[in-house]
Amino acid sequence: MDGQDSQDPKQNPADMTAFVQNLLQQMQNRFQTMSDSIVTKIDDMGNRINELEQSINDLRAEMGVESSPSPVPTAKPSEDETKEGGSA
Repeated sequence: MDGQDSQDPKQNPADMTAFVQNLLQQMQNRFQTMSDSIVTKIDDMGNRINELEQSINDLRAEMGVESSPSPVPTAKPSEDETKEGGSA
């Protein structure tokens, strides 16, 4: 049994250290590649959203509708409406 263990290069502490360092470097490279890919896709998505918004504004202008900022749903009543409703 001891003869087989001595033949395994990973049993040498220096070899094990080099193996682990190499493995960690590969993992770091893969995470960096994935991170760069995600950032690139987010940037592309942002550009596409901007293009879509511009296209919508162009269509609205062609139809004669006045351009307005992006629609934002109003989930909450304004402060004035809240005060009036609460005091009645």
